[in-house]
Amino acid sequence: MNFEDALAALKKHVEPGRAKGMASYHKQTREVLGIANPALNDLTKSWRLTLSVPERVALAADLWSSDIFEARLAASKLLTQARIRPDDAAWDLIQSWVPEFDSWAIADHACMAGQKRLVADPSRIDQVEAWTTPDHMWTRRAALVITLPWTKQNFPKTRELEIRDRVLGWAASYATDHTWFIQKAVAWWLRDLSKHDAARVTAFLDAHGDSMKPFAAKEARRYLK
Repeated sequence: MNFEDALAALKKHVEPGRAKGMASYHKQTREVLGIANPALNDLTKSWRLTLSVPERVALAADLWSSDIFEARLAASKLLTQARIRPDDAAWDLIQSWVPEFDSWAIADHACMAGQKRLVADPSRIDQVEAWTTPDHMWTRRAALVITLPWTKQNFPKTRELEIRDRVLGWAASYATDHTWFIQKAVAWWLRDLSKHDAARVTAFLDAHGDSMKPFAAKEARRYLK
């Protein structure tokens, strides 16, 4: 399947009148076709089943390059799978997208794909750390979103705890950055972690909570007793 085939398949699922509302909700200036997420899920699932890994990476690159909203979502969904062998090309492609992030929906879908690749090879955390310092807000935010799997272990191993503490260090450096999306990402990371490691979240908030925006600190504490 090439890009033209994929785009034609996408356009078969356009819902008349949907594009305007989606563009407004997601604050998009790029082209929005008006396709519901379940349709994108079904399409990309069928493509994953029929395309080889190199074909999927190539198609994902072309879909992303089109700069169509749903095509970028589809590009991410093509690579959202736990087992991809080999996966270096997929990881490199996802990394190449990060500097282009400009909206939460596209960024979150790409980060979901990236989470799978990061879990498959946690040593890639070294590359993610470089995302914590650029001026580009969406890149800094992505460092937290892509590492969310490390908030979820109930019985983390030593290496998992090391990564958890490393990311908490990044979050601490973000505490005084009052950009809404950064504060929301810090709160998201802490809130999810609090379900499995309340002690670390409490310690973080004791140290940095006063530096955070009140809404973010409140969100981070949502599940703490």
